[in-house]
Amino acid sequence: MTSTQPRDLFITGLRNAHAMEHQALSIMKPQLHRIENYPEVAEKLDQHIRETESQLERLEEVLTSLAEDRSALKDMALSVTGMIAALGHSAASDEILKNAFANFAFENFEIAAYKSLVTLAEYADLHALAVPLKANLEEELAMAKWLDENMAALTTKFAALSQYGENAKK
Repeated sequence: MTSTQPRDLFITGLRNAHAMEHQALSIMKPQLHRIENYPEVAEKLDQHIRETESQLERLEEVLTSLAEDRSALKDMALSVTGMIAALGHSAASDEILKNAFANFAFENFEIAAYKSLVTLAEYADLHALAVPLKANLEEELAMAKWLDENMAALTTKFAALSQYGENAKK
């Protein structure tokens, strides 16, 4: 049986997180360009896209500090799956709701990934590298909280627009 050093596990997690954030961008950017009747969602999504771009920069800085690089293959593969997911929802009559559900689930996936990365950084005695990861975690927690707190209002607005024959889809 082979052993894996904590630093190596941490680097793998960093590369996975980098690819995950590329996937997040490939999911959010198409949504943003399609939103018509939900300016509050568009505003929050735009903000989180900018945060996600900063998260990628933080991850790249951590990788660079370890003399490591991202995984271009993982980045590309997850970006493609994100685009496919976004495209799949665009055909749905309740696109805005499906996107909100998917975004909420993805935010919670990211939260779990960052919690794990912070733990690995500390376990590998790389405490200083946990700091930027905690910043990413806080942004993901804030986005998940916003989605959670706004799901009922979004659903109600969707239902009201649908009831009155307005374009509720997006």
